[in-house]
Amino acid sequence: MQTLPSAKPQRKWYKIDLHLHTPASRDYEEPGVSYLQWMQTVVERGLDIVAITDHNTVAGISAIRRELDWLTQLEAQGRLTPQEQERLRTWRELANQVLVLPGFEFTATFGFHILGIFPPETSVRQLEHILLTLKVPASKLDEGSTETGATTDVLTAYRIIREAGGLVIAAHANSTHGVAMRNFPFGGQTKIAYTQDPNLDALEVTDLDRLGRSTARFFNGSKAEYPRRMHCIQGSDAHRLTADPRNPKRLGVGDRATEVLLEEPTFEALAALLRSKHFDRVRPAQPADKPFDPLDVVRQEGPTLVQSFHESAAQRGGKFDAILADICAFANTAGGVIYIGAKPGKEKIRGVSNPEQVEQEIRKAVDARITPRLEVKCDIVQSGSARVLRVQVAKGPDIPYALDDNKFYVRDEAETSLAVRDEIVALVREGLGFEPEQEEPVASPAKAASAKPAEKEGRQPQRERKSGATVRSPASLPAAQVNGAQTPPQQTPTPGEDTTFYLPQVGVEIVESEERNGHRFYTIRDLRNGHVIKKVTRKGARKLWSYAIQQAEDKPVDPSRIEWRGNLGFIRMERRAGKARYDLALREGDKIRVFYGVTDDGMEGAWAQFIQEE
Repeated sequence: MQTLPSAKPQRKWYKIDLHLHTPASRDYEEPGVSYLQWMQTVVERGLDIVAITDHNTVAGISAIRRELDWLTQLEAQGRLTPQEQERLRTWRELANQVLVLPGFEFTATFGFHILGIFPPETSVRQLEHILLTLKVPASKLDEGSTETGATTDVLTAYRIIREAGGLVIAAHANSTHGVAMRNFPFGGQTKIAYTQDPNLDALEVTDLDRLGRSTARFFNGSKAEYPRRMHCIQGSDAHRLTADPRNPKRLGVGDRATEVLLEEPTFEALAALLRSKHFDRVRPAQPADKPFDPLDVVRQEGPTLVQSFHESAAQRGGKFDAILADICAFANTAGGVIYIGAKPGKEKIRGVSNPEQVEQEIRKAVDARITPRLEVKCDIVQSGSARVLRVQVAKGPDIPYALDDNKFYVRDEAETSLAVRDEIVALVREGLGFEPEQEEPVASPAKAASAKPAEKEGRQPQRERKSGATVRSPASLPAAQVNGAQTPPQQTPTPGEDTTFYLPQVGVEIVESEERNGHRFYTIRDLRNGHVIKKVTRKGARKLWSYAIQQAEDKPVDPSRIEWRGNLGFIRMERRAGKARYDLALREGDKIRVFYGVTDDGMEGAWAQFIQEE
């Protein structure tokens, strides 16, 4: 009789916490806790996969395995006491309910923390060999201390852990000892390397469930400086069984967990997911009485550079063509996701009654009306009883893309627009592999950061740095006598100085303006993509361009009222369309450059000092 192939396992959501300490960590806050109590708490919290990640040691894993080995030997010899027999039975029962992965939290050079997580069969001897390779002193292998002296640098540690068969996760990347920490005295290129390295599997962040302000948005693939989209997870970093009631930041086991969609709860399945592009299969864990709805998160974020919403795909009213315009714009800009049948906010989702038919219509229209050929991915997202069609568009490999042969669309933050002539030229140049057009360089640009080491962040964005030019704005303001004092003389940058975040990454700079026949025309630089656009008018400008021109005309900058911190300046902050918009200044010798409409996700490096927390 022929054996039929077995059905493919059905995927389900599993609750994981990959950052848990045990009493083997020196800074564990409940030293009287036993390892069996620790394991019981893991199961009580409903966790399916956990990792033991003590500081620079695997002593906790070793202690658990020694106890189990000893009890198993006594059982084989018929020497178990009733109490020991019950203890062994409890261990086995718990072990069948959760997958425990061995690992450690390694302290790299300069104090950065990295999680190394390994298959369950990995021996203690193998794990200790890895720690020794990472230059943890042999005398400190059992201490469980965060302090280890001089060890391996971050990038080498990533490689060593990965080559040893482990998952590599940057621990609490956005917090203390995290590789993406703001205002750390390292250049922008270093931080980009630390968060984009190919050996790094995921970033652990502490604000994954914070709508609209999560660190994860920096790593969604839409920023020129962070082009590799990263999986972001959260972990409790628990140094105790239950949260400290006196300090809510001291979390207990599973208090900040992640859910992952897997076919089975194994190390191999978890590693495959974190090394895949299935970003919709990772989400912050939610209480049972508040099930997670992925659409809630994106709807609260609203339209962005990489996502848009359409309640309907009807042909009438141009709604279907608006979807095609978004597809074309995402392909030309940074890729993106379109949700059809939903709109931003908290209103009830209508969904699409026939998403399969809409998908066929979209695919047919993309093939017929967008050139060159473009691939899109479609799936259906369930939100309650509503079905929403999700269309995923990657940045196209053959830009520029056109709708109906002659309509070139681009994405500017939350809106899709027809590209103007200079943008089409920039798209063509990019598609042909040309470098950005060079502007006349300044011979000796002044350092932008203040004297504080933590503020000596990078300088130019990657796209301008390629041209080797720091661009002087013809529309810059004279900086002499700022705040009653002469502007300091120009300074030459230190050779090899990192200039990654010299300029903000979002906003508009007015390069120059001129009046012709009673009309004022502006040349602007869009910091989101580095494009320089000429002949822009206030009336015909897009939203951010119009905002910049409006600010420049209606609220001229008074140099004496700029709040200076070193050579970086704060002009004002206003809220527009639910977003904080900053007008900022940069002092270059005897000139002041002004950047309008900068959002906090464009304020990396030293610019981050001006972000006002909500």
